[in-house]
Amino acid sequence: MLLFGIFLIVEAGFAYDWNTSRLQIPPWNITNCTWNENQSEKCGQDIQTSDMTPFETCNSPDNCTINVAVILPEEDEQGYLVNIQEVNDTLNKLKQDGNLTFNFTSQFYNDECKQEYATVHLIPASNNHAHVIFGPICDYCLASVSRVAKYIGYYGMPVITPGGFTFAFSQEKTKCSDEYYMTINSGPTDFRSFGEFFALMMHRYKWKKIALMYEKDQQIELGGENTCKFIMESIIEEVKSVENLDFQDGDLVLLQLSYHYYLEQIVGVNYGIILACTSHDKIREFAIEAYKMNMMESGEYTIFNFETYNNSPDPSRPWHEESDTKERNEMARKAFRSIFTFTPYDEANFASVGKQQQRGSIYLDGLYDGMLLYAAAINKALNESNGKTPKGYDIVRNMMGTTFEGKNGQITMNCNGQRVAKYVMLQLNSSNQYEIAAEYTNEIKNITTWNVQWLNEDPLDTPTCGYDMSLCPPLDTEKILLISLILVLCLGILIVGTILYRHFKLKRAIYSMAWKVNYDDIVLLPIKPRSSFQSTSSLRRGSQLTEFEGMDGMSVAGDRQLYTTVGFYKAIRVAVKYLQEVKFELTREQLIELKVMKDLSHDNLVKFYGACLDIPNCILSEYCPKGSLQDILENENVQIDTTFKMSLIMDIVRGMNYLHNSVIKSHGALKSTNCLVDSRFVLKITDFGLHFLRKHSNDSDETEEAHSFWERQLWTAPEILRFENAPPEGTQKGDMYSFAIIMHEIIARQGVFHLDEFKTAKEKVDAVRKGPDANGGQPLRPSLGEAICEEEVALMMKKCWSEDAADRPDFSSVKSRLKHINKESDGNLLDNLLVRMEQYANNLESLVEERTADYLEEKRRCEDLLYQLLPKSVAQQLITGESVIAETFEYVTIHFSDIQGFTSLCAESTPLEVVDFLNELYTCFDSIIGNFDVYKVETIGDSYMVVSGLPVRNGNNHAREIARMSLALLEAVKTFKIKHKPHTCLKLRIGIHTGPCVAGVVGLKMPRYCLFGDTVNTASRMETNGLPLRIHISPATKEFLEMFGTFDIERRGEVVLKGKGPMVTYWLNGEFENKNTTQSPVPDLKPAKPPSTPVPNSVRKQMANNGKALNEVNFQEHQIDETEVPLLSITSPPEYNSNA
Repeated sequence: MLLFGIFLIVEAGFAYDWNTSRLQIPPWNITNCTWNENQSEKCGQDIQTSDMTPFETCNSPDNCTINVAVILPEEDEQGYLVNIQEVNDTLNKLKQDGNLTFNFTSQFYNDECKQEYATVHLIPASNNHAHVIFGPICDYCLASVSRVAKYIGYYGMPVITPGGFTFAFSQEKTKCSDEYYMTINSGPTDFRSFGEFFALMMHRYKWKKIALMYEKDQQIELGGENTCKFIMESIIEEVKSVENLDFQDGDLVLLQLSYHYYLEQIVGVNYGIILACTSHDKIREFAIEAYKMNMMESGEYTIFNFETYNNSPDPSRPWHEESDTKERNEMARKAFRSIFTFTPYDEANFASVGKQQQRGSIYLDGLYDGMLLYAAAINKALNESNGKTPKGYDIVRNMMGTTFEGKNGQITMNCNGQRVAKYVMLQLNSSNQYEIAAEYTNEIKNITTWNVQWLNEDPLDTPTCGYDMSLCPPLDTEKILLISLILVLCLGILIVGTILYRHFKLKRAIYSMAWKVNYDDIVLLPIKPRSSFQSTSSLRRGSQLTEFEGMDGMSVAGDRQLYTTVGFYKAIRVAVKYLQEVKFELTREQLIELKVMKDLSHDNLVKFYGACLDIPNCILSEYCPKGSLQDILENENVQIDTTFKMSLIMDIVRGMNYLHNSVIKSHGALKSTNCLVDSRFVLKITDFGLHFLRKHSNDSDETEEAHSFWERQLWTAPEILRFENAPPEGTQKGDMYSFAIIMHEIIARQGVFHLDEFKTAKEKVDAVRKGPDANGGQPLRPSLGEAICEEEVALMMKKCWSEDAADRPDFSSVKSRLKHINKESDGNLLDNLLVRMEQYANNLESLVEERTADYLEEKRRCEDLLYQLLPKSVAQQLITGESVIAETFEYVTIHFSDIQGFTSLCAESTPLEVVDFLNELYTCFDSIIGNFDVYKVETIGDSYMVVSGLPVRNGNNHAREIARMSLALLEAVKTFKIKHKPHTCLKLRIGIHTGPCVAGVVGLKMPRYCLFGDTVNTASRMETNGLPLRIHISPATKEFLEMFGTFDIERRGEVVLKGKGPMVTYWLNGEFENKNTTQSPVPDLKPAKPPSTPVPNSVRKQMANNGKALNEVNFQEHQIDETEVPLLSITSPPEYNSNA
């Protein structure tokens, strides 16, 4: 008996293997339908052709006209069925959608659901050269039309019907001579599948006899008045082929029987299984009558109701009738616990079927799908015919074993020309609503889902006692006592067996150590240095934040963050927490705790995946890429509104409520750093349980001098702080105090345990430990400002951190209270999650806009700086990645200038004074040259080089622009004052020369815009051989200036230039007005305001003597070695250092 009891327990856990070999027909293929070629030749003999040649004029699908014959009942009195207008509308829609590539004509024939009418209509349909027949729906009509269709048309005429549900139309079509070979069923159901579904159940439960109850005038909308009769016949036909069946027919209309008489005289104590088919209101009346006769509460009688569609006003509660009495509704409810309804899968969508007022639309849907199927088949036949006329049976074959997109989704036709569909059996659940108990699909002809709950036990085909208890005579006292004793003994053995089984099962689970992890199975991800966006508090508390370029799509501060070492274990991303290297000897209690932690699962608790207790020791837990709650709260970039805050708080409450009701009982270290946030912004609690392992963590040896040691205790309850050796698992009331501190941390968002007056973490902890006496009679708690939160939330927070632990509520009451406070966000989990993600997305959008604006501003500054270093045209080429090719300029004019006596001035001044002086001077010069078409090449020491005519050519104006600029510089320098030598007058020497040169960028690093050619050196010689406050020009420059006729030029005479020989040079004295020439006025400029960089003014002394001769100018930085004249001028300052 003990072994038998254990066997029953074990056997109940295994799913039943349905034996589909009992069915008549194995599952049909849905692809790769094949036909024997000899069979195709025989089809030409079996299926005759008429004189009509329908496709002779069709060269392609584009110029074909298909004649459609529609044989359907016009409309019944309820207006449920289709008419010709609906058919034409359907064909037109298919044409518009591009599903029909050919033209069509349609002719409607009303068969009134009468066999003789349908047969007669074939004559005009054939005379009108119909290519295809859609319909009929009614079974007798369809049978006649399908038989004749083989002998009309061109080698048969395809018949596509949304009806044809009965057993006969689903028989094998393996050869052309089969009766209904030309028939394709596009409708949503077939009665044979009902029979196969029920036959599998009969075989499992060994039922050998059943009673039938149906009324032929019900469900007339689907197939005429004999629908229920055909359903029953199809079921019996299928079942009789696989089982020895004894059944009692029950056509109540034909037999003219009342429900009471049928139940009492026909069913009685002979049949426990009843198959019913009738309308909703009548099956309800039948159930109430059976309940009154004491048949429905014992579980001895089971009714299986078959519906082709759900016609109940309340599909999910078929027992309920709004207009009926409460007493009758209650009887119907109890009776329906033993009524199971078979129906197509789509009819179990109660929300959808409840809105459909007219159910005949399923025929229109089937007709639409049939037309789609035919359109694809005829297109394929025409494309593959190679100019030959497609035969009718070829078109039918094209419709078998195909899948296409129908009106309401994807549709598959098997190789027998039937639609693949699913069927369900419905049962009443504990909420007194229909739910799916079992599913069957005719694709594999098997039951795929089985969750049936019988009322008492497996139903039998014969009642045990019967409704009147006539099969169970009363027992005498001795038999009752004997049976009771046996039952008690069996029950005791079963209980003992169950206890032993559970004990051995638990022991096996404990010592199997499913939590144990092999360290070699962990794949660690590379760790990069800490990212700059982490908060300073993360450093302060010693958080192990690192940066991980990860698989997480979003993060709090950017697109990557984690709070610990990350790796992969068995293809799952996990967080790895390392422990100190200790050798563990596990006790039985510790093994049980590890098993409990492994089995613990909740949406708001971090999943424990296992532990490695061999060195290196570590714990594997669920990875939450958003980091800790504290990281999020201290990140100013993350905007958190009230709804988001309440969602986070509710996540903590849900997780802690589950934890307190579990074997773990309490947390002991609840804090915001132990509240992690996953990629969906769901908060999860971590670091609970396994305290015998966690005490060996790497941060457990902190000393009392460490700031983080005291900061970790800010969440600890006062009564626990007063323990000398506080239990690591803490208490439930202590967890409630910690929750209140976190709740304040979330709402205030001012850090943990924020106070209006500054206190260190150690001072706060000491004040909490000492209690109210240390704080003026009031316990020290975080500050609650006036506008920090609602009054109701503040009151609950104060209650949760109450000094007396007994006054603190539990998490169950806090959960209820928060739901009451936060009614707005008390929606389902998906809604709350979507709100969180939307808030985060909005926050990211604002961050992206801000960062984009910063980037564009920085880009503009960099470009402006580059434009100051290089010509704009050259800089733009470098920005776009183009190489700058050196360019030859036929004529340019180059200006060189320096300050006579600059060396002496430098000797009498400090370096900072020299820098300040040159900055002021060149700022003045730069403001002047901006008025002319010139380009500043470089400044080296006191030397100033300017060119005109490049990089943008300006014709012959280059000489005039340089001349006017030089006159302006000369005027400006006469009034320039040196701050530290106000009485010293600067003596500027200027040299100008005109000629050809080459300009380009040299080098990849620190690119310089350089001028090459003898013109550069000659201009330099003109400056070095010039005089102070005079402009020395070459003959080439003089010739260009004379073109304008506005300049005062004086012949200096012949001058010997080193490396050049003797040359006649000239002085440029000024420019006079000429009405015929546009003249750039020489502006009255003052030195520009120097930059704000502070320069000491302590060394501002007199410069070189103004009257000295030229050979006394000895500024070493500008001396040119005339023995080797360079032809290069480097034009850019040192590379800009962005890190300076």
